Amino acid sequence: MASFLEFEKPIAELEARIIELRTTANVGDIDIDGEIDKLEQRAAKMLADSYAKLTPWQKTQVARHPERPHFKDYVAGMFDDFMPLAGDRAFADDQAMLGGFATLGDRRVMVIGHEKGDDTASRVRHNFGMAKPEGYRKAIRLMQLADRFGLPVVTLVDTSGAFPGVQAEERGQAEAIARSTEQCLALGVPMVAAVVGEGGSGGAVALAAANRVLMFEHAVYSVISPEGCASILWRTADKASDAATAMQVTAQHLLALGVIDRIVPEPLGGAHREPAVAAANLAAAIGEELDALSGMNADALRTDRADKFLAIGA
Repeated sequence: MASFLEFEKPIAELEARIIELRTTANVGDIDIDGEIDKLEQRAAKMLADSYAKLTPWQKTQVARHPERPHFKDYVAGMFDDFMPLAGDRAFADDQAMLGGFATLGDRRVMVIGHEKGDDTASRVRHNFGMAKPEGYRKAIRLMQLADRFGLPVVTLVDTSGAFPGVQAEERGQAEAIARSTEQCLALGVPMVAAVVGEGGSGGAVALAAANRVLMFEHAVYSVISPEGCASILWRTADKASDAATAMQVTAQHLLALGVIDRIVPEPLGGAHREPAVAAANLAAAIGEELDALSGMNADALRTDRADKFLAIGA
């Protein structure tokens, strides 16, 4: 059974009616195909109209949709020959941060990203995509490995933020995030980052200081969650909708501000409705960006990265 968001309730009711009519048609002799076609057209129009005017808060809800594809889904749908690599060679293997060698089209790459999980057990195992210091140190190790072998780096960002627990702080969370960001900027190979769901705070930037930063059209990217911002400014998370609007967290806002470089279209109704189409769109966009960067040497790539981030807000 598909999950519907609060603003999708009218669409949910219409789709439930369509399912009910189909069941009736299957068990009886009544021909109601015409009525079903009309309802399907109406539902499609409602969906298109609704997603054409999403507010920043509604886009945040879509980015967090429980059925939205995550790292493992994109790896399965976009890459071949994925060879996962584990551990930071210092403390542990953080399951919130996954990565390894893979093939994108005919190009060998290093792919790294946050994994949130898709059910209760896997979400707990992957810590809801909130990486600890060992996760970012694993990412650093994989980026250094890619640099050594001349492989482009592709990162898929999807986290509400780095894990804020006491143990993570004791193991140097801020330092690990800073060094991961530093490693992104120091790479002598092309790097393309894609925000596929939530891009939250430094936990996202640590994988997104890339030559090209892409975002799905219904993804969000911000320094703090709307709820966190509302709690600070208004002392209540109930103002999260206002905070999302004020922070300009959407791909459309961020493209205009120069924070990201490209918006990747999603299927109508969000990536969760047609994950294969979303993955194909993302693979094509990343491939095009890597092609454009392929002629640049190591110094040019570093300079390009530095210029890009220094220009933000100038």
